[in-house]
Amino acid sequence: MFEGVFHRGAERTWRPFSCRVHLADQSRDGALFRPGLGFLRMLALLRFLGTLNLAVWLGGAIFLTFAAGPAFFSPEMLAVMDRYYAGRAAQIVLARYFNFQLVCAGLAVVQLLAGWFYAGKAPGRWQAGLLAALVGLSLLGGFWMQPKLKQLHTVMYAATTPPPEKEAAKRTFGMWHGISQSANLLLTLGVIGYFWIHLNGTQRSHRLGLSAI
Repeated sequence: MFEGVFHRGAERTWRPFSCRVHLADQSRDGALFRPGLGFLRMLALLRFLGTLNLAVWLGGAIFLTFAAGPAFFSPEMLAVMDRYYAGRAAQIVLARYFNFQLVCAGLAVVQLLAGWFYAGKAPGRWQAGLLAALVGLSLLGGFWMQPKLKQLHTVMYAATTPPPEKEAAKRTFGMWHGISQSANLLLTLGVIGYFWIHLNGTQRSHRLGLSAI
């Protein structure tokens, strides 16, 4: 599966099969290398799939944050259902949204690791660190924040909840809802930043590939 590709004097570095070297040009440090066409195509495919995933992730985050989320408590929505059912509908959509976030974050991790394995170049610290933060925020929102908000919402509107507990639940819900909104906005900005880093890396890989053909 693996064959040697890069030669620097007596040193030999191993790369995947499709990255087999065609000895053509000699760089300034004496390394003879030229990536094969199969390697470039696979790298381009990985970059394309990563870009597609990030575009879907960013589009979904922006749509929910600035369009779908506020619509649940808009005057038009409250005119056809009371606030309790609007809140329940929002909780259902948020649960689906956090699952969506986890899938996109997982695919981004797979794409990053696949690119690392195939190209033999570790991702930058900023890129890896930012993606780790995005995964952490997605896990925090899906497995802790959303269930907590759902529980507080149930307490707020339960017929058996005493009035003092309802008031306390409303205050707590308002606080955590604000934190959730801030975290979601931070995550959206993080996806934008990661998208920018990814696109810059894609452009550099493209220029490198063209120069090697």
